[in-house]
Amino acid sequence: MTRVFSGVKPTGHLTLGNYLGAMRQWAAVDQHRSDALFCVVDLHALTVDHDPARVRRLSRQAASLLLAAGLDPELCTVFVQSHVDEHARLSYVLECVATDGEMRRMIQYKEKAARERGRGGSVRLSLLTYPVLMAADILAYGTDEVPVGDDQTQHVELARDLAVRFNQRYGHTFVVPRATSPAVAARVMNLQEPASKMGKSDDTGPGIVYLLDEPDVVRKKIMRAVTDSGRDVVYDREERAGLANLLEILAACTGGDPAELAGGYDSYGALKKDTAEAVVEVLRPVRERHRALCADPGYVEGVLREGAERARAMARPTVDAAYRGIGLLPPVNAAR
Repeated sequence: MTRVFSGVKPTGHLTLGNYLGAMRQWAAVDQHRSDALFCVVDLHALTVDHDPARVRRLSRQAASLLLAAGLDPELCTVFVQSHVDEHARLSYVLECVATDGEMRRMIQYKEKAARERGRGGSVRLSLLTYPVLMAADILAYGTDEVPVGDDQTQHVELARDLAVRFNQRYGHTFVVPRATSPAVAARVMNLQEPASKMGKSDDTGPGIVYLLDEPDVVRKKIMRAVTDSGRDVVYDREERAGLANLLEILAACTGGDPAELAGGYDSYGALKKDTAEAVVEVLRPVRERHRALCADPGYVEGVLREGAERARAMARPTVDAAYRGIGLLPPVNAAR
């Protein structure tokens, strides 16, 4: 079967963008058609200043929401990144294959480093190198496909480059993965800043719909969404970004086409109202399932424990092969 890997970073509460752009596809399609692994990538949350207790709390919440979104541990593997040592083991080996120039060209590093320099500070070294850890996350499992949003394709391209380079220098070890993304709502935008994605670590709360927002909060945020000058409802991503974002969200929730949906509205208010109700209904079962999982924390812990065991068994042969290929001496007990 095709091997699929993807993950969520516990740097903030998961959003409608996470759900429509990734999690719903994982549950509805990927776990049924492939040998799929879905991971809470908690090591990536350490690349910026953080509260340790909050990272732990958000990691548990993210795991519960993955299950609430419909991931079935009987069909796929759900686990926490730091519970599987092979991620960190492979990351250093791949750092010995990557180049400084590749790291400094990564868009997220360039943007965040420039922002910190403007404040007179600097970023953590791990922010520079974490794309290699992301590549290790992918390559350790012989991943064929990585379902990601548009803004993450650069990281998958790095994983591809490192896999090809390692295979050429040290012998065929890694599967070369490819990025995949859903056709609609691959990148849900901030309701107040439609030029920016709906990111879970943003501080513009009114523009972000969180998965655990109450229905009235969801309605209020969408009704207050920024639209555009003009009165006609048309789908135009370039010139009418705010309106296009609402139409794409509605399309993703209802299975429609954004351009066709636009033709059914003669006012922004009606579009916002329908979009709000569609989002409330899409999130309702997720919130209800999450509430039930919170009442049974032992179940979630068991899923993560068994998921880590399966993931470890899948990753170890590839990582061991990478260690041998690059020239590391096997442990004495393994050589006997």
